[in-house]
Amino acid sequence: MDRAPGLSVRLKLTLSYAGFLMLAGALLLGAVWVFLLRYVPDRAMLKNPDDKPANGVFPVRSVLLDVFAPRAAAVMAFLLVFGLVGGWILAGRMLAPLTRITDATRLATSGSLSHRIQLPGHKDEFRELADAFDAMLARLEAHVAEQRRFAANASHELRTPLAISKALLDVARTDPKHDAGEVIDRLHAVNTRAIDLTEALLLLSRADQRSFTREPIDLSLLAEEATETLLPLAEKRGVTIDTSGDITPTIGSHALLLQLTTNLVHNAIVHNLPEQGAVWVKTSIRPKTVELTVENTGEKLAPQLVSTLTEPFQRGTERMHTSHAGVGLGLAIVKTITQAHDGTLTLTPRPAGGIRITVELPATSPHIDGEKSGS
Repeated sequence: MDRAPGLSVRLKLTLSYAGFLMLAGALLLGAVWVFLLRYVPDRAMLKNPDDKPANGVFPVRSVLLDVFAPRAAAVMAFLLVFGLVGGWILAGRMLAPLTRITDATRLATSGSLSHRIQLPGHKDEFRELADAFDAMLARLEAHVAEQRRFAANASHELRTPLAISKALLDVARTDPKHDAGEVIDRLHAVNTRAIDLTEALLLLSRADQRSFTREPIDLSLLAEEATETLLPLAEKRGVTIDTSGDITPTIGSHALLLQLTTNLVHNAIVHNLPEQGAVWVKTSIRPKTVELTVENTGEKLAPQLVSTLTEPFQRGTERMHTSHAGVGLGLAIVKTITQAHDGTLTLTPRPAGGIRITVELPATSPHIDGEKSGS
C-alpha cells in the first residue's frame, strides 16, 4: 500500500519532548512573572546609609521586569535547544527495539524465517512484542518446513501410481500377447490407490481450512457407526471390537468427525496382531471436554516412532507390508480434524504392545443443544 511520506516517529517524539519542556518552562516563568506583578511593589523609597528615608523613589517592579524579560527569553531558547537535542537522543534510545523488530520483519518478508530478534533486557511492551514476533517466526518456519515436506511426500506418493500405470501401459503396448485382463486389474488397483490418495489430500485440505458447518454431534453414535461399518473387516482379520462409553455431546462437522472415528478404528483393526487381536473403542465425558479413546493390541512401538505417526505419509515399520497399508494420511487427517475442532490428540504406546489414541474435544450441554434445535 503506497502512502504519502510523513514525519518519522522519532522526530514526532522529539518535537513532543521539546514542546512539553517548553510548555513546562513557560508555565514556570509565567508563575514567576505573576509573582513579580502581584507581590513586588511598583515603587520603593530610597534610604540613606543611616536608615533615614531619602527624597527619591525607585521603580522596583519595572527594573525587575526589565531584567527578567531577556533572561526569561534566554532560558526559553536554552530549553528549546535542550529539548530538541535531548528529545532526539531519548527518542532514538526508546525506538531502538522497534528498529530491530522492523529489520526482522523485512527479513521475514524477503523469505528469511530463521532470523530472531532476541531482544535483551527486562520485560516491557517492546520486549513482549519482540518475543511474540519471535514465537510467530518459529511457528511460521516450522509450518513452512512441514508444508515443504508434505508437498515433497505428496508428489512422491502421487508419482508412484502414475509411474506404475505408465509401465503397465508400456508393457501392454510393446507386448500384445501379454494378458490384458491382468494389466487391467493392476491398472484398476493402481488408479484406485491414486484416487484414495487424492481424496485424502482434499479432505486434509478441507479440514485444515476449517471450511465446514458445525452442528451438535454425539461421539458415541459416531463410534457405533464406525465400528458397525468396519465390523466385516475386523471379522475377516480375526479382531474383536469392544465399544462402550457415555453420551459425548460436542459441536463440529458430522462428516469430518465420522471420518476421524473411522480412521482411528480402521487403523486399530489393520495395524493389529496377526491373530486374536482386540480393539477397544470408548467414549467418556469430562466437565468441559469429551473424549474418544481407541486402543488396540499389536506390536510394541517405541515412543520416538509414535510421536511421528501423525505426520503425513509416516508409517510404522509393519505398516509397509500390509494389504491395507493405506496412503499414509490416516492419522494426519485425524490430527488435522482434531485441531480444526479445537481439540487435542494424544498417542500413547501400550506397554504390552499396540497403541492408545485419545481425541479430546470441547463438550456441550445436551439440554442447551436441544433447546437450540427446537427453537
